[in-house]
Amino acid sequence: MSRSTRFILLKKQTLFLIILLLSGVVFAKEKQQSTENLSAKETQKKEIKDYILHHLQDSYDFSLFSYTNDDGSHVYFGFPLPIILWDNGLKVFSSSKFHHGETVAEVDGNYYTINHNKIYKTDQAGTITHDEDHHATNIAPLDFSITKGVVSIMFTVMLMFFLFKSLANSYSKNGGIASGAGRFFEPIVLYIRDDIAIPNIGEKHYRKYMSFLLTVFFFVWFLNILGLTPLGINVTGNIAVTFCLALLTFLLTNLTGTKDYWLHIFDPLGNTMKWYAKIPLYIILIPIEVLGIFIKPFSLLIRLYANMQAGHIVLMSLIGLMFIFKSWLGSPLSFGLAFAISLIEVLVALLQAYIFTMLSALYFGFASEEHEHHNEIETH
Repeated sequence: MSRSTRFILLKKQTLFLIILLLSGVVFAKEKQQSTENLSAKETQKKEIKDYILHHLQDSYDFSLFSYTNDDGSHVYFGFPLPIILWDNGLKVFSSSKFHHGETVAEVDGNYYTINHNKIYKTDQAGTITHDEDHHATNIAPLDFSITKGVVSIMFTVMLMFFLFKSLANSYSKNGGIASGAGRFFEPIVLYIRDDIAIPNIGEKHYRKYMSFLLTVFFFVWFLNILGLTPLGINVTGNIAVTFCLALLTFLLTNLTGTKDYWLHIFDPLGNTMKWYAKIPLYIILIPIEVLGIFIKPFSLLIRLYANMQAGHIVLMSLIGLMFIFKSWLGSPLSFGLAFAISLIEVLVALLQAYIFTMLSALYFGFASEEHEHHNEIETH
């Protein structure tokens, strides 16, 4: 082999080794960048998940929006709300002392902190102890605070009061003719009376339930619509609120129930057979009827809670996908889906108010039923 041939072969081998080394370095860099991008995406997904969970929960301050500074600190726009605690006496202070749950509040020598959206008594360092099931063991004082959800409920109540007071005033001034905003609400009131209350309760008893049916319909509807605004309010997605609404329906149904209503529960077969023949059947029938007393309002609270909660989760998740995709195709698609879901949620907000009112009227109809024909059959 000549010298020139050996030189060319050496150059080729050297060039091959350089290419191998460079490809290894590039591959290592790409792998490192891929790992970094994956880590950044996981962090972003966690932030979006935490943001959605924060949106679904109630809060001790009314934050409109927030952003993060270049130094990593959070800046909030909103206003604080009053904290009212009973801890060996009444403790009243502003939620600004918690600084959105980031600091410990000191009141009359006592220290309080927010952990998982609940106030606990702690020490100056904000120590929270947990048991084996990771539940906080710190003392939790009685909490009567005015939260974001409570403010939303108070606002909705005041709005309803002024709207329907103006509707009542327009009736008295214009000879029973609605004016202004009352022209929009009058057909809805008439619909609830003529198509929900009277068909389900009856002409004789519907009047004593009308005030509740009107109140619960507009209350749920307005709160649902308020939850779709950029204010970040999720009142009807709070199971405590839906539980109280269902509890009112439960109490009204059973406290106003007629004799026939209770006979239907504890003697569903009536006089259709001898008493000794009914005993084996009633071992099964009566527990089912009694269980139905509690299942009916339970279905009310779960239906409203689950539908509104799921709607907020889906909507916020679609908005979060825009920040994950960051592409000309994925982000517009996520925005379009979020916009479509928002329009559907407007319909769902009204539909859930209608369903809650309709089922409540149906239960009131069961409670006020009267079987006058029983006497006629026995006489015949």
